[in-house]
Amino acid sequence: MKSFDAIVIGAGQAGPSLAARMVEKGMKVALIERKFLGGTCVNAGCMPTKTLVASARAAYVARTGAAYGVNIPGEIAVDMKVVRARAETVTMNARNGLIGWLGGMDGMSVIYGHARFEGPKTVSVNGETLTAPRIFLNVGARPVIPELPGIDEIDYLTSTSIIQLDTLPRHLAVIGGSYIGLEFAQMYRRFGAEVSVIEHGPKLASREDEDISDAIADILRAEGIGVHTDAGNIAFARNGSGISVTAGSAKIDASHVLIATGRKPNTDDLGLDAAGVATDQRGYITVDDRLATNVEGIFALGDCNGHGAFTHTSYNDFEIAAANLIDGGDRKLSSRIPAYALYIDPPLGRVGVTEKQARASGRKIMVSTRPMSRVGRANERGETKGFMKVIADAETREILGAAILGIEGDEAIHGLIDAMNAGTTYPALQWSVPIHPTVSELIPTLLGDLKPV
Repeated sequence: MKSFDAIVIGAGQAGPSLAARMVEKGMKVALIERKFLGGTCVNAGCMPTKTLVASARAAYVARTGAAYGVNIPGEIAVDMKVVRARAETVTMNARNGLIGWLGGMDGMSVIYGHARFEGPKTVSVNGETLTAPRIFLNVGARPVIPELPGIDEIDYLTSTSIIQLDTLPRHLAVIGGSYIGLEFAQMYRRFGAEVSVIEHGPKLASREDEDISDAIADILRAEGIGVHTDAGNIAFARNGSGISVTAGSAKIDASHVLIATGRKPNTDDLGLDAAGVATDQRGYITVDDRLATNVEGIFALGDCNGHGAFTHTSYNDFEIAAANLIDGGDRKLSSRIPAYALYIDPPLGRVGVTEKQARASGRKIMVSTRPMSRVGRANERGETKGFMKVIADAETREILGAAILGIEGDEAIHGLIDAMNAGTTYPALQWSVPIHPTVSELIPTLLGDLKPV
């Protein structure tokens, strides 16, 4: 049996940084990863997909150049092998950087293998038993494959496997109208494929307010993407070399199918029962406000704890754990204000609650919206789709939430994220003097138009 001061299982966004901090403090740490360092973000999520999004936007800009007085003769062709190779290079650079960083640390043992609990303080990996007083789980999540008629008869893609595709689909059917599915839908439409999005529910991006969901659907339809909502009885069948997809009354002759119906935590094969670690009905590890499980000395960080499915929330879990366990701090999970982005083009930046959630809370609220067509930067760039929205408490003047669906919305939203984290009321933020011409300069104007609803 090998003894360590800490064992970290999973090398996503929280695990490596936490392991490194502990090593810096003189601890002996084992970092166990069953596949690749960097987790989903580096290997199958943010980095490769946003690299693909960039390639897709380059194709879109080239095709629409004439509207800006830039004429490119001939057909705009996309070389999918080059597109894939570029994404792979970005991933490998990041992964190799992690390998070099972690491998060069004294006190760090990087172990590749599948770890399972044998008890609350022991895990087995590659036939060896390791023990430590503290064990941190950062095992991430994977795509959910729903039980749909005919799905076992077809070759389908997931968000992990589609990034390996180096050919252009004739017609890509995307099953699931949420964030992952929508990004791939627009991306492949811009690469040149026919694309259909099939969503069982009544709206795309159902977490958002209806006005945001409707605007997202309009953006996708304007680029020629078929949007099928309220799609019941989804089924598949082989059709020669293609795939026949049935969704309610719609029948789609697809060449490829992407299943993008959500993700589930990688907790089912860790031997959690042997350690007594509790999970909820969906398999997420139950944690308290400081990321501790019900078993003393075992913590869960990142996607596997159900408190955020993003790289930034996973990294914030590391910050919370490091502050509390290493630096003597008292940081809490409940203090985190939710924020995220949807990387279609134009992107959606979101923070805090939606209008629907604010209304349901019983507060007296104020709401303001502003179309991007009234934003100078958007007009100058010729990208006026979408709108800005903010929700505030009418009595406390607290900013409750905001959404910017529009050009640079994923960046401009940070003015509101920072204000909310600082506890700045909306009247105080109104008096800021932003730079012109930017998207962010309209935030004070947006706040000034708040009206009771």
